[in-house]
Amino acid sequence: MSTPRLSSQPPTIAPMHVLIATTGVLTPGPVVDFTSRLLTPGGRVSVTTVIEVPRTFLEHLRSESWHPLEDGDAPRWSEDDDARIARYVEERGRRLTEPVVTSLRAAGLPADAVYLEGEDPAKTISELADQLDVDVVILGATRQIFDQSAWESVSARVMIESGRPVLVVPPPHREPVVSEPEVLD
Repeated sequence: MSTPRLSSQPPTIAPMHVLIATTGVLTPGPVVDFTSRLLTPGGRVSVTTVIEVPRTFLEHLRSESWHPLEDGDAPRWSEDDDARIARYVEERGRRLTEPVVTSLRAAGLPADAVYLEGEDPAKTISELADQLDVDVVILGATRQIFDQSAWESVSARVMIESGRPVLVVPPPHREPVVSEPEVLD
């Protein structure tokens, strides 16, 4: 009976693609730490945020000069309007993702940013995870994770809807504020 031969070569690990989704409150330090542990040479990171542009509200504002009893068509979206919205999404997206992207790059990790418009952040993040075929999604917890309302959170919905591993990074620990007992005279 022969004994199995063990390879002297370490196992080959395929490079990971990590998607980090932030609303601008994700603390870069822990995210960079976890991401640097996940990435192997050739791995990459995409950082995203979802910007909600209330198009129905904008349509309402554009139509304030139009009255249904007057002749004429309701105002329509123009290419200028779409360009203005795209510029808004990019500017706001850059502001929200920049702390994480800058920290990742400072740590020597390859990172690019993806700014998305969407009304449902969980659905938009899950669709991007599929489109990019990422290996893991990193999100921030913006509320308590183990209470009933947490199952309505973006993080919980991405865990359910994306079908991918999800790492939820809690906010920084804060020491409870202890107040001095009141002294009654």
